Order: sequence, then C-alpha cells, then structure tokens
Amino acid sequence: MSSKELPELSGKVALVTGASRGIGYGVAEALVARGDRVCITGRGEEALKEAVERLGADRVIAVPGKAHDEAHQAAAVAATMEAFGRVDFLVNNAGTNPVFGPMADLDLGVARKVYETNVISALGFAQQTWHAWQKNHGGAIVNIASIAGLAPSPFIGAYGMSKAAMVNLTLQLAHEFAPVVRVNAIAPGVVKTKFAEALYEGREAEAAAAYPLGRLGVPEDIGGAAAFLTSDQSDWITGQTLVVDGGIFLNAGVE
Repeated sequence: MSSKELPELSGKVALVTGASRGIGYGVAEALVARGDRVCITGRGEEALKEAVERLGADRVIAVPGKAHDEAHQAAAVAATMEAFGRVDFLVNNAGTNPVFGPMADLDLGVARKVYETNVISALGFAQQTWHAWQKNHGGAIVNIASIAGLAPSPFIGAYGMSKAAMVNLTLQLAHEFAPVVRVNAIAPGVVKTKFAEALYEGREAEAAAAYPLGRLGVPEDIGGAAAFLTSDQSDWITGQTLVVDGGIFLNAGVE
C-alpha cells in the first residue's frame, strides 16, 4: 500500500504483537488500511524494519523484543504512547510452537516455554495497555487463539493446550475489563504462514481438501476478523471466540 493509497487517519491506535510477518502482519495491514496507526512487535529487528516500510513509516512504528519479556512489553506500550498518544486496541498474536510430538513424551521445560510465550505474554501486554490507556479511555483486545485450543490436536498438544488457556484468558479479561474494554479471541484454522508450514508444506492440496471452503486460510482472513472485532460494528460483542477456519469444524460430526 503506497502512501497515496492510505485512507484518512481514524484517530485510533493499535499495538499488534508478533507482526513482522504472517497473521500479525495481516492484522496490522488491515488496521492501517482503515486508517489506524499501529505499533508492531517481533523478535527480528530487520524483519520489523521491512514490515514498517511496507506498511508505511508515517503510520507504523516497531519495537523489537521477546514477547514474554516484561521489560519489552512495557517498552512497546510506552513507545506507542510516546509516538501516538494512545493505545486503543491490542492484538495478542505473538506465539511459538517449538515441539511436534505426543504429549506423553513432551519435555516439560518446552511446555513451560510455550505457555509463557503464548499465554503469559498476552496477559502481560493486556495489563500494560489497560493501565496505560484503556482503563480510563476504553478500547478492545483481540487474542489470537487457534482451533487447536478447541479440540484435540495430535502432535501439537502443547500448542493446543496454550491456546485453550488463551480462550479462557479472553473470558477472564472480558469479565474483568467490562464495560470499558471489550475482549474477544479469534481461533483460526491452518493459515498459510511460515509459522504453520509444517502442517501443509508439500501437501497443500491435500490439506486444503479437508476444508469445506476448499482452501487454507491466508493472513488477510484473520486481519479482516481482527478489524471487525476492533470496530464499532462489534460494539456489543465481548468474551467470544470467533472461529475462522474455512469450515473445518464442520467435519467433526459423525458421518
């Protein structure tokens, strides 16, 4: 999107974690496209710089760091407040899935890392945005969960367990932060990103055939859902998990 194509500023500001690529980038792109200013985070400084250039350096800033690092969480929120003066929306997308295998053989240290990165970091960012702006001014939070958190997911059990916790975190925050801040989650199916390549690489047609809508997801699908959940059109929605899965859950019934 060139600067000439950018819409007028909406007056709203978002912080999107894990947004140098993939789903997070798709969310940031959707929010910029409607006029929001955005702070993106991620571990790779160069990747973040490239993302800022593509999204528009006049509307987007980046703060590199590890999502589970409390100092990084504080720094990202502080940078957003300094640059834009507010932080209306938080999209918790940062996550990890470093292990593939049965739960019976899962290294407990790895399980702790997955939980801390995928869940505790989201809570930390939510606390930061709440105290910095949202408590007194309102806003919305969107947590990127997964359909892996809603049903058994063989070989990615640790990831699924953490995403189930993300769904419950959404409920807890929605209850505590109401009526000032709305908190919802999105549970995607398999989305074509580098993060999810192991689930479809070399067999995309086969993987897509399982989806009633005939394709895997793309980051724009999740970006559109996040834009909706941070818009006035969703003003009476909180504590919900929106499944965006191409219909894959329709195959869970008995045939």
